[in-house]
Amino acid sequence: MLSTNDASILQGFHTLVTKSPLIMEKIEIIGQMAKTDSSVLILGESGVGKEIFAEQIHLRSLRRNAPFIRVNCAALPEGLLESELFGHVKGAFTSAVSDRQGRFELADEGTIFLDEIGDLPLTLQAKLLRVIQEKTFEKVGSGTTIAVNVRIVTATNKDIEALVDQGTFRNDLYYRLNVLPLHIPPLRQRPEDIPELAHFFLSKFMQENNKQFQGFTTGALEAMLSYSWPGNIRELENCVERACVISKNKWIQQEALFPKSGKGGEPESGDRNLKTALNVFKANFIRGVLEENNWNQTETAKALGIQRTYLSRLIKELNIDYSKSIIEE
Repeated sequence: MLSTNDASILQGFHTLVTKSPLIMEKIEIIGQMAKTDSSVLILGESGVGKEIFAEQIHLRSLRRNAPFIRVNCAALPEGLLESELFGHVKGAFTSAVSDRQGRFELADEGTIFLDEIGDLPLTLQAKLLRVIQEKTFEKVGSGTTIAVNVRIVTATNKDIEALVDQGTFRNDLYYRLNVLPLHIPPLRQRPEDIPELAHFFLSKFMQENNKQFQGFTTGALEAMLSYSWPGNIRELENCVERACVISKNKWIQQEALFPKSGKGGEPESGDRNLKTALNVFKANFIRGVLEENNWNQTETAKALGIQRTYLSRLIKELNIDYSKSIIEE
């Protein structure tokens, strides 16, 4: 996702960059979600931009002029995270030399975004559940009850239902958080966004590095479209930043985006023409949808909006390895 600092409390909002019909649909859904105060659980792979969509929920809501507070639940140990969320009073622990407001108190009347919610310790899950149910909490070391009016948006890249089954995440909390689920598709499923994001990041890093480029070469664009981007938008951003730093030509070339390290970007055959690049992209895209549908061809064909017979033909033509988890319908 776009650069952000999880440690800061109040920040400027990120720019949402998209041309993908899939994301346009999500924006419409967000518009409906924003009208309510119900909890939202944002799901998606690491790097897809879940924080940006949390921001959009807040910005389209009636709470838009109130605080939007971010917390990364995986960034702090349990003891510090409790103080970060709920605050503490002077003397609550050794380093508590003064009273401190927690993030929930700072978010009063606004929205709190709890990223990496799957990493929230069980002991804090009970306290979070109370905030949702009763809209009250106590600071660490205090018996005074504080009332808050906060909209809760959470996000995770983990299989949270599996965590519930394993007993590491409370099922009652899960149901409270998952009132309005929002799944963000990975970058490989929204190819229209790749050039848009690449140019957005190039403009950003040209300014930061005081450099000027004309854009990306055709080969560079083909390589980006043919790559599966397992790290999603965050990986794309890093690649463009690196290319902007090391490039000396007027145009960003493929080699600057994907240095010769045996990783990504290059069609396996070494052929750099557009047809080959598109075929590599199609293979990666179809493979990703097959995986999401447990390799069920009928369900995958429905998701892709094509006939199953055509999907079977594409699997053969694109040499997609279908030996892993074949499900016969």
